[in-house]
Amino acid sequence: MGKNLEGWRVKHVLMVSVALNVWLMITLSYYEKENNFGTKNIFHGFCAEEKNLNDVVGFSSSSSAMVAAEVADEKGLKLINSSNYSDDDDDDDRVVNLDHGDPTMYETYWQKAGDKSTVVISGWQSMSYFSDVNNLCWFLEPTFAKEVVRLHKIVGNAVTEGRHLVVGTGSTQLFQAALYALSLDQTNLPISVVSATPYYSFYRQVIEYLKSGLYKWAGDTANFNEDGPYIELITSPNNPDGFIRQPIVNRSGGMLVHDFAYYWPQYTPITSPADHDIMLFTVSKTTGHAGIRIGWALVKDKEIAKRMTKFIELSSIGVSKDSQLRAAKLLQVVSDSRENVSDFKKKDDFFEISNHLVADRWKQLREAVNQSRMFSTPEFPLAYCKYTNRTFRTQPAFAWLKCEGEVEDCESFLRKHKILTRGGKHFGMSPKYVRISMLDRESNYDLFIKRLLTMHS
Repeated sequence: MGKNLEGWRVKHVLMVSVALNVWLMITLSYYEKENNFGTKNIFHGFCAEEKNLNDVVGFSSSSSAMVAAEVADEKGLKLINSSNYSDDDDDDDRVVNLDHGDPTMYETYWQKAGDKSTVVISGWQSMSYFSDVNNLCWFLEPTFAKEVVRLHKIVGNAVTEGRHLVVGTGSTQLFQAALYALSLDQTNLPISVVSATPYYSFYRQVIEYLKSGLYKWAGDTANFNEDGPYIELITSPNNPDGFIRQPIVNRSGGMLVHDFAYYWPQYTPITSPADHDIMLFTVSKTTGHAGIRIGWALVKDKEIAKRMTKFIELSSIGVSKDSQLRAAKLLQVVSDSRENVSDFKKKDDFFEISNHLVADRWKQLREAVNQSRMFSTPEFPLAYCKYTNRTFRTQPAFAWLKCEGEVEDCESFLRKHKILTRGGKHFGMSPKYVRISMLDRESNYDLFIKRLLTMHS
């Protein structure tokens, strides 16, 4: 009798388990459909994608690398923003993906640097959650903090004295932490967040995706006329158009977050140290190491720095120690290359080499644009750079390209030529504009220029 009862129980437990699993699969399928959370859409969301895959190449400007590769394969095309490039490949079949700001241009420098940038981490290292319990940002590695301060002093692009350093998983997490920290004291929530067009597309996407009760996206500064507190996001040099930015609203109750991801000598003249309440930086655009996901904030107010630290603590329980140690080594190499230590010579200066490389790419682009007569790019003023001791124009990490004449959708037009870009609508602008990464591998960029030279009005 006991055995029969036990068998009956097992049988019914299995039946209930199967039923629950079927119900769960149906529920998840329905939820995914209703919320548009399919795998492709998740990746599209990350890259600001808002439309279906379509026409000649089969995917739009903001498709992720994964989706782009998948669809290119379906079309019998080859994606060339990856390591599968070969001189034997047919250029006509390649899709040039310059949508993302993937800074693979810097690979050559770091290959030549060799063991100077190598970090060895033993199995027993970095095991604790804590880096420095006496520091406000308790997960900040002291070595990383030291190299950040050293590099800023060498370059002269930011004030570090009297600032609290907060490390984050890229500047994206720090941007969210800053919004959280600035919103907590406000009584009239959600607080409005604004940025001048063309604004960085990820700002709006993150804010609208999170649907926080603390803050809301309020759009272009030119259209903002609400009373009360607000947060203004200022990217300088700006992503996507490259211009130096200042606050626009300038109203009482305003709080500012300055994103200085591109305020480095390879992109723009360093005219003076930035000195603001909250300043964001990222390793990805400094050294090109986007994959280690490390950014930092220089914060003047101690309470704001505490809140930002708390946000990161609650969202990810700190920041990877291994990534911080690697980032520290990379920043050390950059500083050493300037100060000619560790067998570095003057010709090895990372920022000087990078500056000339970016300048050469902009020269190629302007020549192609002038020859085609179909496009235009912004003109930037000359300025004296205290780091290079030279006068030059801003040469942004992205090109803000405009299709002239009858072409109304520049993104779609270039896509027909197998060139992927990010359209102006993602930045609050006309579809006649596109953003193009200037930091991809040489083979990819050269093919882009080659194709541009074949287009004529």
